[in-house]
Amino acid sequence: MTAPIPRDIPGLPAIPRPHTLLPAPVPAAAVMTPVRRPLTAVLRLLTALTAATAVAVELLLDSPARVLSDFAVQSALLLALVLAVAARRSWTARRPLPEALTGAALLYAVISGLVHHLLLANPASPFAVAGRAAADPAWSMTVAQHILHTAVPVAAVLDWLLLSAPGRLHLRQASTWLLYPMAYLAFSLARGELLLPGAPDRYLYPFLDAGRHGYKVVLGNALLLGLSFYALAVLLVALDHARPNPVRHRSKTGFRLQPPVG
Repeated sequence: MTAPIPRDIPGLPAIPRPHTLLPAPVPAAAVMTPVRRPLTAVLRLLTALTAATAVAVELLLDSPARVLSDFAVQSALLLALVLAVAARRSWTARRPLPEALTGAALLYAVISGLVHHLLLANPASPFAVAGRAAADPAWSMTVAQHILHTAVPVAAVLDWLLLSAPGRLHLRQASTWLLYPMAYLAFSLARGELLLPGAPDRYLYPFLDAGRHGYKVVLGNALLLGLSFYALAVLLVALDHARPNPVRHRSKTGFRLQPPVG
């Protein structure tokens, strides 16, 4: 038998050992070229300008303090800001905004539309009100109200369904999104306490009118609405993971990256 050859022979340089490559995650941006979406940018910018214009009209025709205290106005301003930034990112092929922010803006816009149509503008609802459009005969106020409570929520949903990639919303974000409605509840009740009894628009929403119904009823209404808002957030997350991808792009070479087999 021959003796085994030693790996390192005296007087000769040591045989280099092969280095083991450690797996490292590669970001998608390093593999896929960012895609400019000018049409998406234009549509989002138009939606943002429409929402901002409706808020500006209300500010001109009503008290700014009263207008800016409205949940629908605040949600429209947030949506306009988010869509404006998202439009710039789509135009310059940058990464999209965090899903926690876009999901919150979507949820609040949908909440404002549903509350208006199901509770405030529905004659069968115990909280139905005439609305400021009926009190103010100006056609501009009527148009602004329809834009804020109908057009803006519908545009937010269409932007989410047709112009954004699916699967970005997560269930853990649903409870975080409810922090703003809870803060608005505290703001609305504090505002009502600071204003004198009998002041116009002391409570902006009849289901939050503590002077008329008492805090026990108001907190009960807020609890039911909070549970409904959470269920709506969960529904949006579920639909986001079930809907098809409307923005899938192929590379210019004709090849698509696929996961390895085996």
